[in-house]
Amino acid sequence: MLKFYYAPWSRASGVLYLLQELGVDYETVEIDIRQDGGLPEAYRKVQPNKKVPAIEHDGVVITERGAITTYLADAFPDAGLAPAIGDPMRGPYLTMNVYCDSVMDPCIAARAHGLTYQSNDYSFGLFDDMVNYLERCLTERDYAAGNRFTAADTQLASAIGYTMDMMKILPERPVFRAYMDRIAARPAHQRSQQMDSAAAMKVPFFQKQFGAKGE
Repeated sequence: MLKFYYAPWSRASGVLYLLQELGVDYETVEIDIRQDGGLPEAYRKVQPNKKVPAIEHDGVVITERGAITTYLADAFPDAGLAPAIGDPMRGPYLTMNVYCDSVMDPCIAARAHGLTYQSNDYSFGLFDDMVNYLERCLTERDYAAGNRFTAADTQLASAIGYTMDMMKILPERPVFRAYMDRIAARPAHQRSQQMDSAAAMKVPFFQKQFGAKGE
């Protein structure tokens, strides 16, 4: 049994996309991370910081997007989303899975909150270095790890799409737009976007923000 702890329009959205690409059965546990008063303390048994995403597979809990992505792609190899050990793409694949969590995400958060700092002040380095690295990667190759789609693309595309188109923090560069166009053509991406938006409109926070009525 695979259980997915999820909140729409959050860091869990990339894992939702991954699950659609994998095409596996799973149970969704919706977590309202935006509820008044915050999440109950009991949820820390699943995720120590009361965040999403998290998964539970056969009784084992896995947190952090990079770990979840690597785990799921290896656990369901029939989907062909994880380069095998020995494949030259395995290194870039693992790198990008971790980079989205450990560098891109904190760089975006720091920029969003107006944090100014020197490169050596924080382990994740500078925003401009992150942007230039992603631009170089997607100039040299069509996808996150090489010339074919992998599970790492579910995380990179989710991050680029959200931070460039919704947050308006990642600068829109032609190579990013071309990459997102390739991703947008994938049926699993289209499904996950529709599912994520539909779920968001059932959350009280977004109902207030957009004037939507719950179903």
